[in-house]
Amino acid sequence: MKNPLSSTNTNEPNFFEQVYQVTKLIPYGRVTSYGAIARYLGSAQSSRMVGWALNSSHKSIDEWIPAHRVVNRIGMLSGKHHFPGSDTMKQLLESEGIIIEDDQIIDFEKLFWDPNKELG
Repeated sequence: MKNPLSSTNTNEPNFFEQVYQVTKLIPYGRVTSYGAIARYLGSAQSSRMVGWALNSSHKSIDEWIPAHRVVNRIGMLSGKHHFPGSDTMKQLLESEGIIIEDDQIIDFEKLFWDPNKELG
């Protein structure tokens, strides 16, 4: 994907839409980080903006975005408070076979999906 911040073509997706496109590619039972998505999109310093995009994903589009599969760089469920109910993010991940203890993904390195490696 091209750098979303340098695009002047209005037909290209904006940064939030690009975040959604990448997030939809995360395989079932795998997770990635805000920073990994930002790096893939060519904007490594924008991990917080990735979080903002995912926080608004359920409000602004008609398509389901698996935002529960995006966690912080050490595998913590740092975005869980943006889901309805305090355990929704955890429950969604556990339904995919991911083990979580104290809001931390067990075997995070093994489950980590890096879009830079997987999507090239």
